[in-house]
Amino acid sequence: MNKLAAKLRVGPESSHRARLIPVGGGKGGVGKSFIVANLAASLARMGHRVVAVDGDLEGANLHTCVGIPRPRASLADFVAQREEDLGKLILDTPIPNLQLIAATDGNLATPQPTQSRRVRLMRELRELDADFVFFDLGAGTHAAVMDYFMIGDDGVIVIVPEPTSVENAYGFVRAAFYRRLRLAMASHNMRKIVTIAMDQRNERGIRTPLELLREIQRLDPAEGTRFVETMRAFRPRLVINDVRTAEDIRLGFSIQGVCRKFFGIEAEYLGYVNHDESVHRSVRAMRPLVDAYPRSDAAVYLSRIARKLLADGAASRSREGSI
Repeated sequence: MNKLAAKLRVGPESSHRARLIPVGGGKGGVGKSFIVANLAASLARMGHRVVAVDGDLEGANLHTCVGIPRPRASLADFVAQREEDLGKLILDTPIPNLQLIAATDGNLATPQPTQSRRVRLMRELRELDADFVFFDLGAGTHAAVMDYFMIGDDGVIVIVPEPTSVENAYGFVRAAFYRRLRLAMASHNMRKIVTIAMDQRNERGIRTPLELLREIQRLDPAEGTRFVETMRAFRPRLVINDVRTAEDIRLGFSIQGVCRKFFGIEAEYLGYVNHDESVHRSVRAMRPLVDAYPRSDAAVYLSRIARKLLADGAASRSREGSI
């Protein structure tokens, strides 16, 4: 079993460590950095210690969202092993309680860290002196993006109400789930079957996770039980961004239903952020919306999502404490 698989088995290491919230979406341009900056700023304004981390080494822009035009340090230094102490990469932002690890000046030849480096990065992020660590992921389903999303405590998927974004979001969920499942399987033969199922045109005819579950249960009931446990533990959170109509709002519930029917997993609809002209003004001003225009409609919805994340975390810790 590799280090990543071991980490997935044991889950979060301890309740007193920073709560790690990766934010992805499968597609660029859906507003992941905007959502991260504003959720992080919202919790910081509530008095929580927050670190926002830009994991997009090929298209970093989180620093501009929080008001730092030219970062002096970057996650790229950690990836290239020029800096071993992650704490030295932390930058203060203009917002009290909110700090940043930027991702500028990456190595275009090898922008992503190795798997062992990724595991170390995630472990050290949990050990930061913070209550929350938001991780702004790059676009696509690269192995690094999937690893970051899976190891976090509350993976958030940002979607805009456009066909391409919805399609990419489904692909993102599918890729994350299958990768998590493959790492969770103890049997080499069962991991091989999961790998086969990841090809949607596979010769075994396995098209959905539920069909894969039936096949694994037939071949190895013990691994079938592990499959069900993994399925129940995988609970992506959904945020619909740039909402304009009631149909856009209902999109979150529709995606919930699809995840339940075809993936057999329960996704949580955290909420939506409506279209608001104040968003563009805040981006141009290089300030989070909740800081620049706290009374705007979109800022109010973002604050609600932040409070829901906060409440979900408290409920989760309460359940863990009662076990």
